[in-house]
Amino acid sequence: MLTERQLEIVLAVVYEYIKTGEPVGSRTLAKRYLRGRSAATIRNEMADLEEMDFLYQPHTSAGRLPTPKAFRVYVDAILRRQRNPGEEYKYWVQELKKKRDDLESALRYATKLLGDLTKCVGVAAVGPADEAVLQKVEFVKVAERTALLIVILKGGLLHHKVIQLPQDMDQEILDELSHRITTVASGKPWRKVRDALLQYVLHGLQSYAENCKAALKEVDILLLKDSYHLFTGGKHNILSVPDFADLSRLQVIMTLLEEESSIVELVQKFSPDRGLSVMIGKEDPAFPIEDCSVIMASNVKDGKKTVLGLIGPVRMDYEHSISVLETILGGISTDVEEEGDK
Repeated sequence: MLTERQLEIVLAVVYEYIKTGEPVGSRTLAKRYLRGRSAATIRNEMADLEEMDFLYQPHTSAGRLPTPKAFRVYVDAILRRQRNPGEEYKYWVQELKKKRDDLESALRYATKLLGDLTKCVGVAAVGPADEAVLQKVEFVKVAERTALLIVILKGGLLHHKVIQLPQDMDQEILDELSHRITTVASGKPWRKVRDALLQYVLHGLQSYAENCKAALKEVDILLLKDSYHLFTGGKHNILSVPDFADLSRLQVIMTLLEEESSIVELVQKFSPDRGLSVMIGKEDPAFPIEDCSVIMASNVKDGKKTVLGLIGPVRMDYEHSISVLETILGGISTDVEEEGDK
């Protein structure tokens, strides 16, 4: 549990680091944020916060940098505060409201706005409010190492795709694979069963382990791809972010942004049914890029879920980004009253 003074220091370090990108020293905190507190006192508290994994020192005699744990404290403090749309965004909101009859056009425009206003990557998606619920999965052999994947969802919606498998399988084995997936997944939301399926499917089919993994991945991709219509904007902003100056880091995030299924998975994983969520750095071990943060906000109306999001560095301006995101979502949501409608 942080003391009041420790909390003040954590919030100040994160705020200053977001502004400058440089390690923060005790003298800077004493001069700019914690007047009346001596640099020595602050330095002692910072040492304690380092032991508590809120701060770290990049090298001896340098100031401290915030960890994702410190960013979480900072973001939670922002989320607890009352937030009002900024007057500077009024024009953009009015432009979005004009486009609401054409949702795809509005979402494309929204991602451009998000990217331009935050210097992050804007993400928008629209999909069904309810998760995909499987009814049946079938694999039909069409050639050596090639099968037709058929996925039937609750309500009768059908998806199909020709897939390639690592090794050849007889139709009898494909039928067993189909049966095992359907037995576990039928009548359940795909997202809730997908991670538990592999072990059950592999039981008795160990010699076809690679095929089973490949088949499940194809089902996953098919459902993810068809669940949401996705838009992105501002990818070029990543090129100017100092945090991604390292070529290997830049390559990882650019690869993520080029894979539509990965973006859709982020949308499904981090967007709440309503409201806003923030994932910072390594908080989710399954997230492939530890140097990134994701902010997602969504609204459900008339059976559709509209999602807006931002992907950027851990050192993003969260207060500004959250304000922009909520304002633009408010402008695009169909259940927001326009001024003068009453």
